[in-house]
Amino acid sequence: MLTLDLSNEPRWHDLAPGVRVQLRPLTTALMVATRSDPDVEAVPEEISDEERALIFAKALARRAVLDWEGVGDAEGNVIDPSPEAIDALLDIWPIFEAFQLVYVSKGLLLEQEKNVSAPSPNGPSVGATATARPARKPAKTARAAQTSR
Repeated sequence: MLTLDLSNEPRWHDLAPGVRVQLRPLTTALMVATRSDPDVEAVPEEISDEERALIFAKALARRAVLDWEGVGDAEGNVIDPSPEAIDALLDIWPIFEAFQLVYVSKGLLLEQEKNVSAPSPNGPSVGATATARPARKPAKTARAAQTSR
């Protein structure tokens, strides 16, 4: 069953020990706006999937991050989120991975839920019921092809 969260309130997500971000809900409007981001639209065809994912994640984060805690500049001063600071935060590999896991992938889980069927635990046919009737007698062996000389 698909469960709807009708509150549509921003939520805090932990990305690393001592680092958390407040994010807007991952909505259709947010995803559509991110797809229309100039940086996303300017991605060349030959770019790798990994680079494409980073560009998209940064564009999404720039729209989604409302606030954060535990993020500072090089001198250790607390800084507010800005487009440049958000991009720099996502350049840190564990932060990028956590953002993808706790935020982006949660929205993509709907892809798995949409068919309402879970895969069988031990292969695709376990637990399936047969729909074809058994054959009455074995099939005859096919004749060997004859070659002309």
